[in-house]
Amino acid sequence: MSRNFPPFAAVRAFEAAARHLSFKQAADELCLSPSAISHQIRALEEYLDTALFERSGNQMKLTLTGQGYAGKLTGLLDAFDTTTRSACNEESRTFNILCTPGFAARWLVPRLDKISFRDRIRLKVSIGAPSTDFTTNDSDLVIQWSDDPTPGVKTEKLMVSKRYPVICPNLKAKKNIRKPEDLSRVPLMHDETADSWKEWFTSVGVAPPPMPCGPVFPNCELATTAAEKGQGAALAYDMMVQDTLLSGRLVRLFQAVTSPKLIYSVAYPEANSKDPMIQAFRDWIFAEVQAQNSAQPELEAVG
Repeated sequence: MSRNFPPFAAVRAFEAAARHLSFKQAADELCLSPSAISHQIRALEEYLDTALFERSGNQMKLTLTGQGYAGKLTGLLDAFDTTTRSACNEESRTFNILCTPGFAARWLVPRLDKISFRDRIRLKVSIGAPSTDFTTNDSDLVIQWSDDPTPGVKTEKLMVSKRYPVICPNLKAKKNIRKPEDLSRVPLMHDETADSWKEWFTSVGVAPPPMPCGPVFPNCELATTAAEKGQGAALAYDMMVQDTLLSGRLVRLFQAVTSPKLIYSVAYPEANSKDPMIQAFRDWIFAEVQAQNSAQPELEAVG
């Protein structure tokens, strides 16, 4: 297949000048002179047989054609840079993942030894509020709460989960928790991200206690950790606490559950969607979630 490519030096000069709207700043970025940038852009305009900039004295702006061309080139050059760096450093590449502390601690870290390609990369897991602004978060892939669309970002739904109350075994025995009404005997841990106690109490036909009747945490992970430490009952996500229940550090209370909801999605730049490491990690994490959904038995509720 024959491809129609303009001179690469001219493309780089134009893309930098279009981003900065300045020949001088483009020249500084590419270590060239402003006249060299101007020469390269004129050569590109001759190649394309169209004007890319409108010039009026010291002012310059992109033509409509220039705007469209520059908008596509920046993404292509970013992807080209990423692919080239990957090819140069494949054996020693650092693959950066950003996710919430709860997802890292309860789900991701316990499974990292299952990644078959971990010997080919240096995996770096960062925690915090997952941002899909890949120009600032220095991540290859983000595991985020929800699946809100972001321009230029590929977002895929990863994990759906129901919720139910959990409590540490000692506190359950001490407070003799046997029916939903007995939860009035213990503090309820709340999370301000998506508290669902009212929904759960409604599902069992019990009037929810005044909210809040226990501590309020910024996320469900801290609420679940507080319950694990014997401070009360928490409304946990099934997909996040299955390993903790199997270990016996928490027990599930009652059969009633909230409606399943999406809790995590995977996000990465559309321009990097063919990156082999992103694809390998993406395929692995989806396979792990599918295996958990298929193989994990329903843990028996008590109370």
